[in-house]
Amino acid sequence: MRKVYVNEEWCLGCHLCEYNCAFANSGKSSMVNALKNTKITPNIHIEGDDNITYAVSCRHCPDPICVKSCISGALTKNDDAVVIDHDKCIGCLTCMLVCPYGALSFDGHGAVQKCELCIKNSCGSPACVEGCPNRAIVFEERGEK
Repeated sequence: MRKVYVNEEWCLGCHLCEYNCAFANSGKSSMVNALKNTKITPNIHIEGDDNITYAVSCRHCPDPICVKSCISGALTKNDDAVVIDHDKCIGCLTCMLVCPYGALSFDGHGAVQKCELCIKNSCGSPACVEGCPNRAIVFEERGEK
């Protein structure tokens, strides 16, 4: 399965992946209309300090504990990607507590959000990958079994 991987030694900490993610998930056709004067809520987050920065996003685990802990059934494994049904999410935030990677966040509207590999809003690669100027974020299949 293809996944998003981060080469932290190449990450500039520019946050462009966050902006591209927020825009891709906004449902709007213009980045200016989607993001201007708005607090962005991306599904990928830049962490780190002056020495090293890296992007944190869902790892789409083979046996995801977030899916197992979801009491409403909002999180499911779909074609190797962990996806969320926002209509089912009750905002209990249990998935956020159990995720070992800190990949889920509160969407500000009573539910959680997470990377879904841009399945619903793009053709090809996720928006964070396409928007990374240094190619620190890649979408590829690696030797995992």
